[in-house]
Amino acid sequence: MNRNDANRQVADILLGLEKELRRRSLWQSSPPPPHLLLSDKPFCIDTLEFHQWLQFIFIERMKTIVETQALLPQASGIAVMAEEVYKDDLVAMRELLNLLALFDQLIETYHAEL
Repeated sequence: MNRNDANRQVADILLGLEKELRRRSLWQSSPPPPHLLLSDKPFCIDTLEFHQWLQFIFIERMKTIVETQALLPQASGIAVMAEEVYKDDLVAMRELLNLLALFDQLIETYHAEL
């Protein structure tokens, strides 16, 4: 898989994530205060809810990577974190979890083929 193909697939996943977050009423029209985005903890676990991290950190960073044709991350473990966060609501959050698992798999496959 070449970088252009991978970036197109990432863009599709990002659109799916936004759609699903909106469908679940988890998409916010305004960002949290800037200091909350500066956490040094994985997934900003100490300052943001997981869906906020997805929207304001992950999706934004990945959009920039896709738009600038920068290198994709070397690894991803977002689906595991999402499963933990939504462990009490796995059925309802299945589509979101599937999209994040697809992202993880895409990153793994992309780097395995390099």
